Amino acid sequence: MSLFDKAMIFGIIAGLIAVIYSIAVTIWAMKQDEGSDRMKQIAKAIQEGATAFLNRQYRTVAIVGVVIFALLLIGKIWVPQFGLLTACGFALGAFLSALAGYLGMFNAVRANIRTAQIAHKGVKPALKFAFKGGSVTGLMVLGLGVLGISVFMLIGYHTSGLDGVINSLIGFAFGCSLISVFARLGGGIYTKAADVGADLVGKVEAGIPEDDPRNPAVIADQVGDNVGDCAGMAADVFETFAVTIIASILLAYSTFKTGSNSGSLMHGILYPLLLGGIAVFTSIIGVFFVSAPTKEKIMQGLYKGLFVTGIVSAIAYYFFTMAFMKHVGTHSAMDYYYAALVGLILTGLIIVITDYFTSTQFSPVKSIAEASTTGHGTNIIAGLAVGQMSTALPVIAIVFGILISYHFAGFYGVAVAASSMLSMAGMVIAVDSFGPITDNAGGIAEMSELPEDVRETTDALDAVGNTTKAVTKGYAIGSAALAAIVLFGEYSNLIQNGYVKAGLEKISFSIHQPMVLIGLFLGAMLPYIFASLAMKSVGKAAGDIVVEVRRQFKEIPGIMDGTGKPEYGKCVDIVTKSSLREMILPAFIPIAGPIVFGLTMGPQVLGGILLGTIISGLFVAISMTSGGAAWDNAKKLIEKGFEYNGQTYRKGSEAHKAAVTGDTVGDPYKDTAGPAINPMIKVVNIFTILIIPIVLLLWAH
Repeated sequence: MSLFDKAMIFGIIAGLIAVIYSIAVTIWAMKQDEGSDRMKQIAKAIQEGATAFLNRQYRTVAIVGVVIFALLLIGKIWVPQFGLLTACGFALGAFLSALAGYLGMFNAVRANIRTAQIAHKGVKPALKFAFKGGSVTGLMVLGLGVLGISVFMLIGYHTSGLDGVINSLIGFAFGCSLISVFARLGGGIYTKAADVGADLVGKVEAGIPEDDPRNPAVIADQVGDNVGDCAGMAADVFETFAVTIIASILLAYSTFKTGSNSGSLMHGILYPLLLGGIAVFTSIIGVFFVSAPTKEKIMQGLYKGLFVTGIVSAIAYYFFTMAFMKHVGTHSAMDYYYAALVGLILTGLIIVITDYFTSTQFSPVKSIAEASTTGHGTNIIAGLAVGQMSTALPVIAIVFGILISYHFAGFYGVAVAASSMLSMAGMVIAVDSFGPITDNAGGIAEMSELPEDVRETTDALDAVGNTTKAVTKGYAIGSAALAAIVLFGEYSNLIQNGYVKAGLEKISFSIHQPMVLIGLFLGAMLPYIFASLAMKSVGKAAGDIVVEVRRQFKEIPGIMDGTGKPEYGKCVDIVTKSSLREMILPAFIPIAGPIVFGLTMGPQVLGGILLGTIISGLFVAISMTSGGAAWDNAKKLIEKGFEYNGQTYRKGSEAHKAAVTGDTVGDPYKDTAGPAINPMIKVVNIFTILIIPIVLLLWAH
């Protein structure tokens, strides 16, 4: 059996183990008590709303997918790299990305009610259950990624050879990215339209608490937590993981296939994927270390699982790298290990930095709460300032990560660092999914009127979950930036090699060239247009909800005194239709940009677009996600009782009203526009690599 076959079989086994673990935990979780009939009724409404939305969303995206599949299939007439294998790769990547999102949602909407019921027993069992529920999504994302790439490469290698399967992998990556950007946009618009609409009429106008069953939009809000933060994040990080591994494989192929490096080719190609396979086992180990005895230790308990996973991964990667990467290229095995270590350390740094800017324990969030005591305007100013300041440290960390990993193993070392960073995806997604599970558990506890001590437990879990969602978004954005840099390196290689094959001089990318500068400006523009359209979409969809909630308050008697029942399904249906309609236009920006500017203006402009999109997108995404989360937690800090200048501010105070305004502005920042820029950056890069043959056809002759 060849080395390639052995590696693919290992990847398949690792992926299957992750899937089996997820299924086993799901079966165990489904046996837990669901609580009262009232709780079951609420949970069922959330489940039905989330399922209906995803079904309609995927039907919409499937139409686009079928068109692209057909274009890739018949495109072989003009472009040799296209054809059946590339089209099948696209279909498989799209299917697995959608499946990751769907399974993430399926698990979360069943773990929420059980978490609320287990909260009767206290913080420790509720935390363990909620996190195990989240780990199902995390391990499923990691397992499907390793399994899908391994199966596709194994089949492609034996049907089309190494060159054929490598050329077709970009189709797999494009399928993942296409679904991801739609999932992030659709889910993000849904969750924030429902949330903003519910808050504006419920909390601001009617003066009723969050998750109050009298609010007609409350079920839509609960559904949104799942389709945005579970399905959207699962599809997003699945795509980031798969694209990073594929980008690393492509770069290894370009780096090691010629000259003295040719003997290292297979090891260089397989190394990033095998790191992901090993991470399945280290992530499962980390899950069992998550625990917290008190409410104050919840975050530390979650971080303990991440820390253990990172340490065990570092140890496992050392022994594997020393054995597998000896005599590969011009670098030592230790150099490759150091590059992998950079990725693990970078994960920890970004998590700690994002936690600092978004947690209620630290000064950035406290500064927004302090500003809220003087009004709505000062709250907005403080939130914007925190969001913009939050970009500096993550970017510095990423810069040093690129610099150090490049020092040890060249551009391939950057790819190794990115792959190592994404190998933590299983645990990171587990921590992320913990957030919406506990958020929904709190909502169910409130709507079911469970005892106060249960609500206190779910509130404590939810407060931590809000921070973990922000932390994982920071991780996703940072890892996406590294992946995009690797993709740009591959774009440069492919364009230069294409020009040489055409008998022309190698093309260069220099800041002195006006076409590169033009591309940089155009690329930097795209994330701003994308974010603007996403924000507008939330505003329009939220407006529809505001009108409907106001109508129900006016026309349905007895809602406010509890004798009348709101029409929850009406709000769910309205926000579903609105979000699916509004996601279409921004989703096409990352495809339209390279076509309109790149194909018409040449490869140097296209290369500039890639770099410009990466750089501006990174800053916009971090500032939006961290700033929005800081606004949200400033509101929660005041709700718990915030003391400033000798006065205590609580829920219902003027400071709280100002904080609600900031939270409303921050909602589409942190859960729609900011996170969606992550897949948007990679769609631009992947689509560009996909159309390189067309670029060469137009410009290299």
